[in-house]
Amino acid sequence: MLEPEDTVLCFGDSITFGLGAALPDQSYPSVLETIIQRQVVNGGVPGEQTSEGLERLREWLNRDQPALVILCEGGNDMLRHVDERIIVDQLRKMIHMAKSRGADVVLIGVPHPGLLLRDASFYSKLAREEDVPYAKQILSRILSDPLLRSDQIHPNEKGYQMLAKSVAELLREQGAV
Repeated sequence: MLEPEDTVLCFGDSITFGLGAALPDQSYPSVLETIIQRQVVNGGVPGEQTSEGLERLREWLNRDQPALVILCEGGNDMLRHVDERIIVDQLRKMIHMAKSRGADVVLIGVPHPGLLLRDASFYSKLAREEDVPYAKQILSRILSDPLLRSDQIHPNEKGYQMLAKSVAELLREQGAV
């Protein structure tokens, strides 16, 4: 259970950053903060690949000392055709790093680029292996709806609201809030 003074770190790429939203307070971390009534830090960097995320995660864990890390990485790797084994290895290392600092982890699945959007299959397998809650198909559903996205790979304000609400619901189901 997250205590009222606990910090949540949303860590990832442009989706975490909020690219596609008109204002910074419309990003999913900002909306999530309002919903769960905990401090939520936006650790999103547009264009980031998992190798870069792995390099900067330690600094964010040291600085913010989050009780929970919500990890949404891998989309840019898939767009650049990085081998899935490398993506999984980097994500696994991020999960281990966060857990070693005492933080719980939630993994958000990212759709594999293609005509029919579905989370890349390695997310569910990784979540099972690492025993972390998995926000499955949320981004795939959002990005499949033209009314919820700003472009082909980023939600708009309504999409980010839906993402935040879905993550908050998962946190409630897991007993975190």
